[in-house]
Amino acid sequence: MRDNKSKGKTTGRNPNYKKPSYAKSPKPERRKDDERGQANEDSENMVFGRNSVMEAIRSGRTVDKIFVAKGDREGSIVRVIAMAKENGITVVEAEKAKLDSMTRSASHQGIVAITTEFSYCEPEDILEYAKEKEEKPFIIVIDGINDPRNLGAIIRTANAAGVHGIILPKRGACGLTATVYKTAAGACEYMKIARVVNIAETIEFLKENNVWIYGTDGAAENDIYQTDLRGAVALVMGDEGTGLSRLVRERCDHLIKIPMAGEITSLNISVAAAVAMYEKVRQDRA
Repeated sequence: MRDNKSKGKTTGRNPNYKKPSYAKSPKPERRKDDERGQANEDSENMVFGRNSVMEAIRSGRTVDKIFVAKGDREGSIVRVIAMAKENGITVVEAEKAKLDSMTRSASHQGIVAITTEFSYCEPEDILEYAKEKEEKPFIIVIDGINDPRNLGAIIRTANAAGVHGIILPKRGACGLTATVYKTAAGACEYMKIARVVNIAETIEFLKENNVWIYGTDGAAENDIYQTDLRGAVALVMGDEGTGLSRLVRERCDHLIKIPMAGEITSLNISVAAAVAMYEKVRQDRA
């Protein structure tokens, strides 16, 4: 049984609820390469940027090949090349224009790695990870996100805040593309991330495992600073444009908002997620 938490708006439960049958969500479809035969920034088997490539190697992820811009032998890229050679990874020199073409971006910092696709986990794995660490589960659930830079920023902050895992919908959200990796600055390699068919059913599954669900909603009565976020908690963030979907909102135990004092009435999803995560961190340490 979960501890009773009376603060915040509590939504009703479905008395006929049964444990979801989502079980193992299907593996994400492999994205097709572009017409030049190269991976691009939407691929899930490419990582670019010095920190991202370094962490991909350090984490033990399989890296098939690394492309390095010709003549670029300064700073951290020297260390990345050395790590690659120590791990038996092929390093190929290429013109900067080729790297630009591969990534459709000039922000690759002179290095691109071709890797295996990210290995998504299941929600059960996130709960088990928290148990192994002898900690109460701290989970981020994202009910739709389309900007890979926002997703990358959330993953980076989640890793810093000690989040055990992130749950994404299989549809209505970007996957772990190269742009996500670049923005996350290597944090993807250390974060458990699940993709599920049905976010609403997954929330019910978390409830059955004694996790309290807090949905962020600008129309909520209680703000985040008036709400007890200690213990086993999942913070649910809505779509950048429309917020939480109706079914997800109804399944949240509490709806909370971040108070806004100025004329602007909303925050970027990655900023809102960071505020919410660190308020929970603050409360857990108080």
